Amino acid sequence: MSDAIWVPQLANRTAVLATMHGKEQVIAPLLAELGISVLLPSDLNIEFNTDQFGTFSREIKRAGNQQEAARMKAARAMQLTGLMAIASEGAFGPHPALPYLPCDRELVLLLDPENQLEIWGEALSTKTNFSQAEVRSQSEAEQFAQKIGFPQHGLILRAENQLIKGIVTAAELASAVEHHLVSSGSVMLETDMRAQYNPQRMQVIQQATQNLVQKICQTCPNCGWPGFDILERQPGLPCAWCHQPTELTLANIYACQHCGHRQAKAAEASHADPVHCAFCNP
Repeated sequence: MSDAIWVPQLANRTAVLATMHGKEQVIAPLLAELGISVLLPSDLNIEFNTDQFGTFSREIKRAGNQQEAARMKAARAMQLTGLMAIASEGAFGPHPALPYLPCDRELVLLLDPENQLEIWGEALSTKTNFSQAEVRSQSEAEQFAQKIGFPQHGLILRAENQLIKGIVTAAELASAVEHHLVSSGSVMLETDMRAQYNPQRMQVIQQATQNLVQKICQTCPNCGWPGFDILERQPGLPCAWCHQPTELTLANIYACQHCGHRQAKAAEASHADPVHCAFCNP
């Protein structure tokens, strides 16, 4: 592969991707740039239901937090196949810095027991159609569907004790809404956030994978091992007015998982905006 990025510990290796929701579409081509071949459990005739670790439709509670769920997926796929593993996990909620904005946070994990590597890629995006609405008529259902980008983006319908996933045609939507409005008077519609039904989310997974590739290619200056990444952030960036330390990052501490080497790298900004200063803006 002439355009591959050579990372000796990972090149010419095979990884299993813990998914059944089409994520290989965006993850596999990017890992191929590192010389990593990606297989699905089904390619190895192994049944692997990732819904056991939680579903966006909430019938199965997520196993642990976002990071823990991704790690469990990867560990189980690795146990079943004996290969290094890739897993991803998404979460939707308020933006950490702008709580009034909804956002999509995607994590992609590479777990390699042979080299004792755990490397994370991450992407945070406000480009999400994560939404739900109670509708009482076909016209309200059509308005909501249009708002979220249907039919390119799938829908889920909830009514009484029933759950219909993967609605992707106008006929399916009309039939489901009509049937359940008769008995219930209203139904809940929500975006189907599984990756294969949500192109916007798939794009963020791609961004997280690009970040993973970048992290893999960050090698330790001491031993050359991949995944030389931020371990902790050191606060204290001085205020531009009074020069007192603020809570903003002064330096990032990078660490190697292999040799333990650490290195501090100064933050890009030299001073903090006074709005973040406890002295100038108490």
